[in-house]
Order: sequence, then C-alpha cells, then structure tokens
Amino acid sequence: MDRIVIKIGSNVLTRADGSLDHTRISALVDQVCELLDGGSEVIIISSGAVASGRDELGSAGRLDPVSQRQLFSAVGQVRLMHTYYQLFKERGHCCGQVLTTKENFSTRHHYLNQKNCMEVMLSQGVIPIVNENDTISLTELMFTDNDELAGLVATMMEARLLIILSNVDGIYSGDPADSGSKLIHEIAPGSDSASSFIRSSKSSAGRGGMHTKYSVARKVASEGIPVAIACGKRDGILTAVASGSRTLPYTLFTAGKKTISGVKKWIAHSGGFARGSVTVNQGAADRLLSGKAASLLPVGITAVEGDFVKDDIVRIVGPDGKAIAMGKANCDADTLKSRMGQKNAKEFVHYDYLYIEQL
Repeated sequence: MDRIVIKIGSNVLTRADGSLDHTRISALVDQVCELLDGGSEVIIISSGAVASGRDELGSAGRLDPVSQRQLFSAVGQVRLMHTYYQLFKERGHCCGQVLTTKENFSTRHHYLNQKNCMEVMLSQGVIPIVNENDTISLTELMFTDNDELAGLVATMMEARLLIILSNVDGIYSGDPADSGSKLIHEIAPGSDSASSFIRSSKSSAGRGGMHTKYSVARKVASEGIPVAIACGKRDGILTAVASGSRTLPYTLFTAGKKTISGVKKWIAHSGGFARGSVTVNQGAADRLLSGKAASLLPVGITAVEGDFVKDDIVRIVGPDGKAIAMGKANCDADTLKSRMGQKNAKEFVHYDYLYIEQL
C-alpha cells in the first residue's frame, strides 16, 4: 500500500492579497492526480477555508475573532471544496470532505470511527480532503494548526509518507530570508540539532509556524513515517518528494525503525486531550525509560493532578517536572490517590496503553 498524506498550508493556497490562488491549487491537483494514476492513495489535509471565506466576504464588521473564524470558515469551506471538487472531477477523480475537531480524536472509539470513514473512502477511490471544523471548534479545543492534524491522520492511516507543504523549502540553518542560511536537507531520527534554528513566529495566513511543523515532523518520523517539509509553490514538488527525487529542495525527516501498535499511535498524539497528570519518582521514571516493557504502578507515583476517570488519557511526569510518557488510566483520580505508594496495587497504566516520549 502506497498511502501518502499531504498537508497544504494556507500560504500555499492563497495569493499575497489573501485571495485563493486557483492556478496553484490546479497545479497541486494535477500532481495529486499523477500520484493517484501511479497507484498511490492520497489523503489531503487542506487549510484555506478561513482565508477563502475572508476573501469572499471581506469585512466581518465588529464580530469577535472566534465569530469571525466561524463565519469565514462556514462560507470558505463550501467555496474551497467546490474548487477541489471541480478540479478533481475534470481530471477523472472524485473527492469528499471530512470535517473534524480535536474532540473527535479524544476517545479511541471516535478515533477508529474516523479511520474507518477514510478507509471506506479510499477503498472506493474517493480522495479524503480533511480540515478542522472551525465553525464549531472553540479556541481552547482547536488543533495548534493543521500540521498537528496532519500528523495525527498520517499515523492513524498508517501512511507511507507525510508531506507538509509550506511557503518555504524546509528547515533552514537560520532565517530563510537571510542569504547566509542554508537548507537542511535531512534530519535523522531523534536528532534535535535543528531546533535552535526554528523561529517561533507564525505564518501570515495560518495559525501555526515552522516550530509546529518541526515538532510534528519529528514525532511522526520517530513513529516510522518519513516526513518532508517543502514549498508548495514549486512546480512538481509533490511528485519529486513522493518519488524520493532530490531535483527540488526540501527537508526530509527520515523515519525511525520503531514500530508501535495502533493504540499507542493514538496515545502518542493525545497530549492535547490529557485530562490530568501524575508525577513519578526517579525509580519509576528510570524503569519507564529503560526501553524494557514496564507498566506504571501506583507505588512509583508521588502526585496526582486533575479530575480524570478510567480510560482517560493522562500525562506522566518525571521528578524533574518534564513529561516522559502518555497513558490510558486504569482507574479514576480519587481511586489512584487512595492507592498511591502501595506496593501490591493494580497497575495504573498497563504497558500496552503506555507511550514513552522519544522527543
């Protein structure tokens, strides 16, 4: 199975004045169709709905930022999908819309429902075009950016490759606008050597920035899926990256050899859904980080925060305050507090539902 997930950022889909760049969208659709005709399955995570709605409506008067986003998204999503639908139809392919929210990934049940939906679409030759449903998402429950959503979808759908398209060629050794900065062509699994070069500023049209892309790319690559960050405004970039060609510039995060279960993949990307946290002592931290199969027992827990219930996702923190793992709780917070420090108590997080942070 050659399954590719492609995330297209707002700055790729829009012109400098904020209007939709139909020429660029058409060129990207051409490349996607070339991949499809070559036997690949493609899932697209597309930004641009809010920008498209703003372009259509212009001013939103005195609406607050959340209301503006809801309004622009409601109008822009229709417009953007119509554009994709027409372009793919002209080339003999069919696409469908998948709108989601962060909450839809917070339980294993909803997570699997979304996976099944996209599997059915792909089996019938329909291209899933995924976007966050900004019309109902609240600010505190939104994805950091569609980069985060793309990483989650790539691991959920067991993609062969994730391509994140931006308005720059990839990760640079400094400010991309600086002539002295060099493109970093490859980043090895587990390497954090490029982190000091990442700026925290966000793009003009989207919510995220290169820091989010870098973090998502490292996490997904550590789970065995290579990730490319490339400039979506370069002609032929998708086909070049998908084939492994280096005729065009981009940064490739090479995949680690680690393979984890589907449940652990879900847990790995559930940090934003954590309902609480537990702090462990040094002995428990060492066991969890040893690389050997180990469950988290109440005897090693020194503090409990949050009002979580059984099966909620919780963050596991070392004695130094740094997060070291994520896991699915085997009991609620009050029960854990009553068992905390006990030697013979049932495990709080079983190894099968424990993801050790590698980044």
